[in-house]
Amino acid sequence: MKPQNVKKSLKGSWTSYAFFIALILLIASCKKDAMVTPASVAETTATGATTSSSTPSGSTSSTATTPTGATTPATGTTTPAATTTTATTTAVTSGYTSSSPINLNGSHDITISGKSINGGSVPAITLTNCYNVHITKNMLGNSTDVGVYLYNCYNVTVDYNNITNVSTGVYVVNTTGGGIVVNYNQFKNMVGPMPRGQFVQFNTVSGSGNSISYNKGENIFGQSNPEDAINLYKSNGTSSSPIQVVGNWIRGGGPSATGGGIMLGDTGGSYEIASNNIMVDPGQYGIAIAGGDHMSITNNSIYGKAQSFTNIGLYIWGQSGSLCTNATISGNQVKFMNKSNSENDAWVGTGESTPSGWSSNTFGANISASILPSVVVSF
Repeated sequence: MKPQNVKKSLKGSWTSYAFFIALILLIASCKKDAMVTPASVAETTATGATTSSSTPSGSTSSTATTPTGATTPATGTTTPAATTTTATTTAVTSGYTSSSPINLNGSHDITISGKSINGGSVPAITLTNCYNVHITKNMLGNSTDVGVYLYNCYNVTVDYNNITNVSTGVYVVNTTGGGIVVNYNQFKNMVGPMPRGQFVQFNTVSGSGNSISYNKGENIFGQSNPEDAINLYKSNGTSSSPIQVVGNWIRGGGPSATGGGIMLGDTGGSYEIASNNIMVDPGQYGIAIAGGDHMSITNNSIYGKAQSFTNIGLYIWGQSGSLCTNATISGNQVKFMNKSNSENDAWVGTGESTPSGWSSNTFGANISASILPSVVVSF
């Protein structure tokens, strides 16, 4: 669910025209390509074994409309909360062994490490029906497909990898066993095109122990074609173990009119948390809840300068018939300029209940692009 063209007067005025447009856009919101099981791939249990394969099917995502006629948020100028809980990825820049793309089916209890893989027209690494796998300290990139593709896997950790110039960095599909951990990676220049274009997307992922945390990602304008930096599509954590999207550094987005920073509850889902993330110029929007139950956005910092595609910093608005229930949005620092160079920090969508903690957010926060260092990704 990715908003586009939210219009908000700084005086907080609504017009009947804007409301009508919002309703029309809502009806047209959100489509998702049909998910298809990937083609059979050769099975191997050898660590780092490689096979030649076709690209897995099932690359799906969604397109959503944008709320229009957003009301003016409360404003204020405060110093942003300390941002010491930030991504701490360590770049690995040498010592790789060149490898052809890796494609495993049914493998388990293995580690894939130290590889340099150019994907070409297939994912750099594909795992299907695998479990207890550690993908770590690899250099992955240069593919018209994704960097790491996981289908029907569980207990897979993807960490400390450098991933660049791929359609999507890590794409996880149809995974119900839990334990998918995508932490401490570096991503640079996702090239899409839509429906791809994420650093990480979970698509119908559920269970406990799932995390997308402490990653660093940068899209350089003119060298990339991103959508959402992080997207959770029809994915469900549990009440005791929500999906964690914590401590990520994200810089750069656009020119997509639908893509942005972090999207929770895309076409529904439940028990997802986005906390302590820092975003600078992430695209059309910063962080959003687009549906689902028990979604939480807390203690994030979101800054966006005016660009031709920018719109709104933070919002909640159920789309594609997905209601937003039991939402919490609290303690966030937001300063976001729309394409007209008017501050457009936040919106509670038409018909939505005010989320728990809403009054604790700081809109019009005294923050700038300096909330992230000049170098985010170090490879």
